Amino acid sequence: MDTLMPVLASLNGLAAGVFLLSAFGLLATRQMQGCVRFFRLQSLALVASIFLIAIGMRVPDLIAVALLDFTIKPLLIPWLLRRYVREELFRRREIDQVLNIPSSLLVALALTITAYFLAVILPPAAGSMGNINVPVGLAGLLLGAFTLAVRREAVPQLIGIFAIENGSLFAGIAIAPRLPLVAEMAFPFDMLIIALVIGILTRITQERVGTTEVGALRSLREGGAE
Repeated sequence: MDTLMPVLASLNGLAAGVFLLSAFGLLATRQMQGCVRFFRLQSLALVASIFLIAIGMRVPDLIAVALLDFTIKPLLIPWLLRRYVREELFRRREIDQVLNIPSSLLVALALTITAYFLAVILPPAAGSMGNINVPVGLAGLLLGAFTLAVRREAVPQLIGIFAIENGSLFAGIAIAPRLPLVAEMAFPFDMLIIALVIGILTRITQERVGTTEVGALRSLREGGAE
């Protein structure tokens, strides 16, 4: 196993790079379908890192977490969104957001650098091969929160919430890989339920109101209150 550690660490570093790049991709894309694809790619990178850490740190429970995450995040959640969200939302050319793409990417770069400085105050990784997970996971968490803040549509905001969870799990598996299995498996099921509920609500809102833009829905509520 010791001879495999450098290889596992290199593969985990590659997974971390894909994870971080997909977080930037969530901000850079202007299409609903692109958001789903980058979320799927980020989730696959997360699953790969969990599996590699499970092997490298000899934590069999993480293999079950990796299999569950692989089933729910890259497969079930995108299927639920396509199943319950109206097809025309995925065919739209652009997603409304607060900042333009160049400004968003500059802020994302600043958040990533900040994450690397903040990572030193977090608990260290349980093993050397997980050292890269802590700053990258924190960066993914911050970028997910920023995605949630700048998007105006309900589905991209939902994906931003999922990206926050991905970032926290990406760092968490390196800091505390031996958490009880029940605790580690609770989050993916919560995400599945959230995706189902938001997907249904988005479909109903689109059918009755004609938009899923959060700002427009807020204006509608305020207008109705008057």
